[in-house]
Parts: sequence; C-alpha cells; structure tokens
Amino acid sequence: MTPVPTRRSVLGVITGSAAATLTGAATGSAHAAAPAHPTAPEPAPARPSAPAFPAARASIASPAVTYTNSIAEQRADPHIVKHTDGYYYFTATVPAYDRIVLRRATTIQGLASAAERTIWTRHTSGAMGAHIWAPEIHFIGGRWYVYFAAGDAEDVWRIRPYVLECAAANPVTGTWTEKGRIALPLDSFSLDATTFVVNGTRYLSWAQHDPAAGPGTNLYLARMSNPWTISGTPVMLSRPTAWWETAGGHMVNEGPAVIQRNGRVFMTFSASATDANYCMGMLTASASADLLDTASWTKTASPVFSSNAATGQYGPGHNQFTVSEDGKSDILVYHDRGYKDISGDPLNDPNRRTRVQKIYWKADGTPDFGIPVADGLTPIRLSSHNFPDRFISHRDFRARIDADVSPLADSQFRVVPGLAGGGTVSLESAAHPGYFLRHRNFEVWLEKNDGTALFRADASWAARAGLADPRGLSYESYNFPGRYLRHHQYLLQVQAVRTATDRADATFHAQ
Repeated sequence: MTPVPTRRSVLGVITGSAAATLTGAATGSAHAAAPAHPTAPEPAPARPSAPAFPAARASIASPAVTYTNSIAEQRADPHIVKHTDGYYYFTATVPAYDRIVLRRATTIQGLASAAERTIWTRHTSGAMGAHIWAPEIHFIGGRWYVYFAAGDAEDVWRIRPYVLECAAANPVTGTWTEKGRIALPLDSFSLDATTFVVNGTRYLSWAQHDPAAGPGTNLYLARMSNPWTISGTPVMLSRPTAWWETAGGHMVNEGPAVIQRNGRVFMTFSASATDANYCMGMLTASASADLLDTASWTKTASPVFSSNAATGQYGPGHNQFTVSEDGKSDILVYHDRGYKDISGDPLNDPNRRTRVQKIYWKADGTPDFGIPVADGLTPIRLSSHNFPDRFISHRDFRARIDADVSPLADSQFRVVPGLAGGGTVSLESAAHPGYFLRHRNFEVWLEKNDGTALFRADASWAARAGLADPRGLSYESYNFPGRYLRHHQYLLQVQAVRTATDRADATFHAQ
C-alpha cells in the first residue's frame, strides 16, 4: 500500500513548523583507543598474594538468558505476552497494514518459527478499513482482547483505537469479535492504546493529537470501566518538547508501555520520526501515587534507548515487555532496522523487525535498557562470585570488575564459539562488536581481533564449572592451561589457581 498523503505530510500538518534538526545516531559514551596487540609470547609476571574477599553469594536471582535476534522480520510494533497456559503470544504490525496476525510458542525464540495466523482483516469500506497498526494482545477477565489502531477506508488518516475480543482458550484458533472503537472525549488522531493494572485499578494509555495543546502527538492516561471503555477525564502525561522527541520533522510521543518494579511504575514511550531518529524515553511514578495527577510523573531528560552505529541498529522503539521462560528476567521487546538510510517515507519501508533483549536493573531500582545489541546472540553479564555487585567490564579497554557499570554495554559480552576452536569460547564485547577479552602479559584487555593465531589463542577460553561454585563459570586459558581468568585488586588477570581465594576470584556467574 502506498498511502496518499504520507504520514509525514499528515503529521507535518499536525506539527506545524519544523522540529529540531536531526542529530547523529547515538553510539554510547566515548572510550580510549584500544591498546596495541603484542607480537611475542608473554612472560609470567611476579604478583603479590591475593587478598581475602567476602563470603560468596548463595544464589543468583536473575540468571543469564539469551536469544538470537531477530525474532521476526518485517514485523513492527511488536507485542509478546506470556500466558498462564505456558505459551507466549505474539502480534505485530504487518507491512501491508491490512490485517492482524497472531502466533504462539512455548519459548520466545520459538516464536521465530511458529506458524502465523491472520485473526482479523481490515474492512473494505468505512471504519477499520486502512492503516491497521500496532496490535496488542491482553488477557483480561478470562477473555482475550486485541487493541489496535485503524483508519477509515475512505479517510486513511482518520486513525482511532479499536478493540477485538475472543472467548476461546487459544486465541490463535479462536473466533474474534469486534467490540468497536474506544470512545475518547476528543475525536482526533489517536493510536497505540495499551492497558495495565496498578493496585487493582485498570488504566488505558494512548497517544493522541490535541489541536488545543499544540502540534504533535501526546501521551494520555485514563481509568477503564471495562476492557473497551474508559471512565472519567483523561489526563495528558507527556508532550514532545525535547530535541529527542522532535527530531526528523515530527513531534511525537507514542507507543506507551508499562513495567512495574520496586514500588514504581515505569512507562516507556517512543519519540521522533520513525527512521533512525526513533528512540525511547521513560516516565516514572510511584505505584502509590495518584497516576492521574501529572505531577506524579517525571520524564527522563534524554532517551533511554536509541540508535547505535557500532551495533548496526537504528530507530529502536515501540517497545513492550515480557518475561523470560523461567520468569526471573524482564525482557524488552521492540523493533528497529538494520540500516540507517531510508528512501522515501519510513512507513513505506517494510523492514522494521521484532527483537528482544534482557533488561537489567540499576542499584537505584530503575531499569537499564543498555543499547540495541547486534544481530545474533544476545549478550550476558558476568558477576564476580565473591563481589556479587561487581561485573566484568572494560573501562578504557582494561578488563576489570566494577559496580554500577555505565554504560551498561561495557559489562555485556556475547559468548561465541572460541576463535581458536577446539570447543573453546570467546567473550565478545556488546558495545564493540569484533573486540574480545584477551590476555597480554597475563593482563586481560579488550582488543580488536587482528586475525592472527596469537590473538585467537589469547582470546579463547575453556569454559569450566565454577571453581568455587559449580553453579558458576570459570574460564581457563586456551594457550596457558592451568591459568584462569580471575580478578586481583579488581583487575582481571590470567593466573594459576591454588587457594580458596584464588578459586573465588576465578568464579563468575552469568546474568
């Protein structure tokens, strides 16, 4: 479908004058230049005895979980929900904007190959006849509901929110009926409805243009009296005013999604044009506050998730949240593109794809989304066995264990087949694809793979059961058997392991 006029021209009318100019894709904080690679084998260094460390942890609250991206090609605005029947249900926008599809699997990765069924098709005339966007599936009161946006067949930009209902246990094969349009006090461009419950009260949040408030789309919130009806007067939670909310010629707040933890409600949303400018911001409120009081919410001063040139990911956004198969990790679900430059209107480019990655939580109780990681296997973090709040990281390319690592990606690694082969593994930086942890003079650095046999050997490890805890991991040097990756005075070394302290220093837990 080639809509006329384009969304850019329609939103141009909505937004009026041009917004802030486009800035370059975010790539994270700067680092020092990588150290030079050695050309000769290293001698064994003299080192003082290791200090005694605190007692080890008893368990890992959030063990590692990995997936292989992308989950679904040409599927934008994704929504994945884990249900009590043991299945994940997945829906998303299709490039033709003409139908709603659904698939299910017992694992998130299984959604990639799961059969897809069309559960509803646009009308040939009138309402719900065009621009079928951003479906979400929710289970409420024993029934399934899909929230989506749609235009009219004769007026494709008359976008409004609608609801479908299904009483069957399996919504993929069940019959869906139309509950109709969600009636909003203001009859204007509105989309991206989502629903959530806080302290027993169900809410609806959505994006909408209010001519009286000014250009662009804003975020709104209202209580619900049933799954397709709001009650009371909606409140505006956010308007696009910052540079990252107005880049690319669009003033946009849209795609709200909610995750709750630590007594707080976190509402992420997407901002700016749907190209490489697209990014995520976040609103935060106390779960005990009046959520319909705009003073209860604070907005981040900058994006919490944005394009990253190093990993080749552009325009991440329109996210949702789900949980891992073991229920112990929160998972970010979002779409992006694997390239920056787009010809024509971004909405006519079909290649937004569904992706997932684990969310980590900061010491202050707020989520850290990190960066959109490279295609392929998602990364993990490795925490110290005897310093559980410290993770392997690569500040200024020197490997160490640090607490409160920022940016998060400096402590994330992909565990890939070892560069030296032989059943080994290598640890590739999430922030710097192509850079690996390797030892040099028995110190451990993050360096770019130069393709030499020496580098491949130095950057390869035999993964063993944890020397201090078999639930953990220890990494034995490929070319210096008997020497293990361990921390000493917080710096990573490759050393022989003799004492209980040594074994603790050489044990890590994947998270």
